[in-house]
Amino acid sequence: MDATTQEALTNAAQTYFQMVAAGDAASLQQNSIASLATNFAGIQNAIKENQPNLAGVKGTARGPFLLQATGSAPLAHAEFLCGVFGPSGQTAESAVFMIPNLPPGNYGIVTVDAAGSQGAYTVTFVLQQESEAWKVGGLYIKAVDAAAHDGKWFAQRADEFKAKGQTRNAWLYFQEARELLVPVPFMSTMMTDKLYDEAQSVKPADLPSNDAPMTLSAGGKSYALTTLFPAPVGNDLELIVKYQSPDISDTGKTYQDNLAVIKALLARYPEFRDAFDGVVARAVAPSGQDYGTMMPMKEIK
Repeated sequence: MDATTQEALTNAAQTYFQMVAAGDAASLQQNSIASLATNFAGIQNAIKENQPNLAGVKGTARGPFLLQATGSAPLAHAEFLCGVFGPSGQTAESAVFMIPNLPPGNYGIVTVDAAGSQGAYTVTFVLQQESEAWKVGGLYIKAVDAAAHDGKWFAQRADEFKAKGQTRNAWLYFQEARELLVPVPFMSTMMTDKLYDEAQSVKPADLPSNDAPMTLSAGGKSYALTTLFPAPVGNDLELIVKYQSPDISDTGKTYQDNLAVIKALLARYPEFRDAFDGVVARAVAPSGQDYGTMMPMKEIK
C-alpha cells in the first residue's frame, strides 16, 4: 500500500487503542461504522472486561494490512492473500484472511501489541474506510499466553503428545497453539498452516460436536457430549466438556451428573490427566443455559 494509507491506518489504530486502554467505549462507538455502532454491546463488554489489563499501556502497532473487496454485492467467501508467497504457499512474511459475507469496500487490519503488568495482549482493529476516515468495524482483544504459556510452547507440547501416541492431547494442544499464534480467528500464517496440517494428522475420529454428539455412559445413564476444548483458568489449563441435558433446574442432580461425566471421560481417555490441571463439565439445557462443575485433576479418582 502507499505510505499515506499505511500511516493513516496505523494512526487510526493507535488512536482507537488509547480509547480502549482508557475504557472510553463511548468515543470508540462514535468512531465506528453504523452497523457496529448500533449493536455495540459486545464491544463495550470486551472493553470493560479488558480495561484493567490495558490501563496505562502504550501499545505498539504492527504493520497494517489493506484489504480491498471489489464488486457491487457482499462476497460470500472473501479471501485475501497478503505478502509474498513461495512455491509451497505462505512465507514468513505473508498472511491470509478469510472473511465471510464481506460487503464491498476498503478495509484495514491493524494489530496493536500491548504488554503491561497484567500480561501481554493483542488488540486488533478491523477498520473500514468511509470517505477519508477509517472507522472501526470490529475489535478483537486477546491474551498472548494461555496458562502462562505461548503458542509455540503449546505446539511443542503437541508434538510431544503426538510422539507418545496421545492423539487427543496432541489435537487439543495444536488447536490452542493455532488460537494463540494469530490475533484474529480469520487469519492464517505459514506457522498456523503448518500446525493445521499437523493437527489433521492426529485428528481423533470420535471428537464430539453439536451435529454428531459422542455418547458417554456413566452410572447406568448415557450422556451426549457436544464439545471438548481447552481453556486457561489463571495459570492452569482446564479441559472443558459440554453435554446435553434436558433440565438443569435441579442443581444438586446436575452436579452429580457433571461429576459422573468427568469421571467417565477420564476413565475412557486417561491421557487427559497428562495434559490438563482439571476438568470442567457443563450441562447445557435446550435453552442454552448451562450449569458447570470443576474438579482439579488430582481429586478425580
